[in-house]
Amino acid sequence: MVEVKWKTVIIGLIIGVILSATIEMLITLVFGMIVGLFGGAIGFLIATIYVGYTVSGDYKNGAIHGALVGIFMGIIVGIIGIILGVTLSGAAGAAIGLLGLVLGIIVYVIIGVIGGIIGVLVKDRKST
Repeated sequence: MVEVKWKTVIIGLIIGVILSATIEMLITLVFGMIVGLFGGAIGFLIATIYVGYTVSGDYKNGAIHGALVGIFMGIIVGIIGIILGVTLSGAAGAAIGLLGLVLGIIVYVIIGVIGGIIGVLVKDRKST
């Protein structure tokens, strides 16, 4: 059974939000809107690498912690999407925002698992 280190998950989530927003804005300013979206994913990946590096244990532990950060990040982004959707387009916008919530959770969990495993690999490589 994996013991969840909630402090690490919360710190990773905060880092993820800050890095995703910052890198996305910078890349959007330089390269444009479509390319800027990848900046958010890169920022989130960096945050989940931190989470995987910080937690102790094996790949499974890093993957689980990265996935938890991904779930919460997907929920945050989805809620923002729903609010913006309702504000801009009413019920249709809410439906699109809800779809964004589901897809956001899936995408962020995948990125979180990958980042968590990379973090564990980096830590293992450093310790040997």
